[in-house]
Amino acid sequence: MLDPMTIRYAVRPARPSLAVAQVQDLFGLDAAEPDHVVAENLVLDVRPGDVVLFTGASGSGKSSLLREVGRRLGAIDALALTLPDVPLVEALPGPLADRLATLAACGLSEARLLVRTPAELSDGQRYRFRMAFALTRVALSAGVLLADEFGAVLDRTLAKVVAFNLRKLAGRTGTGVLCATTHDDLTADLNPDLHVRCHGDGIVQVERPAVKKNGSVSSTPWRSPTAPRRTGRTSRGGITGRTGSGS
Repeated sequence: MLDPMTIRYAVRPARPSLAVAQVQDLFGLDAAEPDHVVAENLVLDVRPGDVVLFTGASGSGKSSLLREVGRRLGAIDALALTLPDVPLVEALPGPLADRLATLAACGLSEARLLVRTPAELSDGQRYRFRMAFALTRVALSAGVLLADEFGAVLDRTLAKVVAFNLRKLAGRTGTGVLCATTHDDLTADLNPDLHVRCHGDGIVQVERPAVKKNGSVSSTPWRSPTAPRRTGRTSRGGITGRTGSGS
């Protein structure tokens, strides 16, 4: 259980200028506008190993709440980590099978991708690698993973797969996860232990199931990677499907 949180921002600029005064006059803004309130004495029952999801429209305050909770828990921000300039398969610690499993869970199982460096990846591929890299860092420190704008750079199908696999990994390893997204379509796959819905103007709705859920409603399975095959299969960022000519 975290101590009560109050987050507010002053609407008035720290350094007034002529242009600011002109905008205030033009749009009828009061020079003494009240502070913008994100949360007032909000109590979040965050427990070890929880997957916590913050959702809401842009500007609703979800990222501010996410980062305040992350600061209090000492979370590792997946987007703030410096990525090593080595092939993906060399960047993660542990036995090769464990590295491949973590990369596959984040949608990276194509052999050609595994031997590339982060700089040689697309934005979506690099985001998936960031998740895998951050997960290993969190596991080493028994910490909490923070992912703002979760899945924003991924197509929706792939985002759901990564969300489902992240939920499975978190449940299997006891890793705490803090995610924020504007997309409601990831809620079922992330299957959060705590869902924080931000509506703006200090209105925050918090939901925790009475009994911790064991799995997602998604039917997308998590599998360890297997050796690539050249025939009968097509692969897209770790999602493998059968082609019409497959045996």
